[in-house]
Amino acid sequence: MAEVGVPKVSVVVPAYNCGPHIEKLAASLLRQSLPADEFEAIFVDDGSTDDTAERLDRLAAEHPHITVLHIENSGWPSRPRNLGIDHARGEYVFFADDDDWFADEALERLHACAKANDADIVVGKMAGYGRPVPRELFRKNRFDATLGNSPLIDSLTCHKLFRRSFLNEHGLRFPEGGKRRLEDHSLVVRAYFLSRRTSVLSDYTCYHHVQRGDARNVTAGQLDPSSYYASVREALDVVDANTEPGPLRDRLHRRWLRNEMLSRLRGKRLLNAPEAWLEQVALEIQKVIQDRFAPGVAGGLPPLLRAVAYLAEQGRVADLRRLARWEAGIAAHGTIDELRRADHAVTVTIAAELRAADQPVGFRADDGRDVLVLPMEEIAPEVLDATAQVRKARLDLVARHRETGAEIFLPNTFETERITGTTGADTVHLVHRATATIDFAALNGGRTRGSWLLKARITNVGWTEDARLPLVFICRADGSRPRIRDERKVWNRVRSAVGRRIKR
Repeated sequence: MAEVGVPKVSVVVPAYNCGPHIEKLAASLLRQSLPADEFEAIFVDDGSTDDTAERLDRLAAEHPHITVLHIENSGWPSRPRNLGIDHARGEYVFFADDDDWFADEALERLHACAKANDADIVVGKMAGYGRPVPRELFRKNRFDATLGNSPLIDSLTCHKLFRRSFLNEHGLRFPEGGKRRLEDHSLVVRAYFLSRRTSVLSDYTCYHHVQRGDARNVTAGQLDPSSYYASVREALDVVDANTEPGPLRDRLHRRWLRNEMLSRLRGKRLLNAPEAWLEQVALEIQKVIQDRFAPGVAGGLPPLLRAVAYLAEQGRVADLRRLARWEAGIAAHGTIDELRRADHAVTVTIAAELRAADQPVGFRADDGRDVLVLPMEEIAPEVLDATAQVRKARLDLVARHRETGAEIFLPNTFETERITGTTGADTVHLVHRATATIDFAALNGGRTRGSWLLKARITNVGWTEDARLPLVFICRADGSRPRIRDERKVWNRVRSAVGRRIKR
């Protein structure tokens, strides 16, 4: 304890009509390796109308380090979080959602990282369930991360550890007054600029972030385009107030262009959107692109996203639909070329490629450039110039722990082969090959008990796509020699059995 009677961490949780969904978070708090007298949890019940209040009161009655505040319904997490800060006593504050949960050592490791690095903010590795979470940011530990030296901008949710005195010193609070989409973006971006040191803890999955199956998370539901993009503009204002025009500002702006705008105008997400609502979204995006972004913002995107931005800026919604129908068929395909094992280690070699339906994604030679081939001719070749991205194409091998969702990037060697003529006489497509050795005595710091799935992750020209590989590694105990289940053999047995029954 830094001071007698002062908790190391205060966990602040807004809660509204979560009912039994709160139990997983509560159980994870009770399992924390950080002793119960060294942290507190503050639940703020935002006027729930189900049995949430009673569940929380019972929890607090049984556990002295858990507190419940009951308030009239504010309709959004901002006011409950702000009240949680005001009532917190901890040296650090972590904001959690009522349907997420913590890994068992999360608070202890986050606090230790904060103290070791004297950090104002610690971003702990997250696992997503129906929700996107940063990938590149968590490739490695980053104990002195800034917006300039790391992809910190990829993590804008508030599910982080903040020094409480830092929040108070700068008056960092969530915006109140009705439903404010992206309410955490402006606060988190301001915090990043003000932080004396920000650390990223990537070698332990701290936080599990969930989209509930019943879609009743408090911020779920269809957004109002006008107010949503007003919130985007507020976050851009924070960036503009703290940067000069140039590459850094363009890179930070690019995060909102990519995630809050272009992602809504692509593939299945666009195709599933109501037509009238999509027209409103496309109009708001067009205005933000025209009003706020320098040419370098879209110019720094990979060619697929440049094409979407190009069509969005021109208001070409019909063409966006055409492109989305084609992109909806994009997928990564991977095969296992070789599998070898030695004691606790397994060496695997795989091949993978991107395909649109049953055709490889192609590139056309054009005056010494590789130009991405799309199903339309009305986009200028310079917009689709993929030369730099083809050179930087990457294949990662990722081990995913089935029970917890934790993902580990595996060190690998890979190469890219250019195959000519498959999609046309003047076109090429790319096949990526990678080899990795997985040492199960050391993987995930030796915490390997359970089942591990293997994925091939291709990153190229605007796509990051995973291909599930037909291998499952099963460890009976931490660091133990894995049993390998080769699902190709299982599938062949099933197919043979079905074939025999058909013949009968």
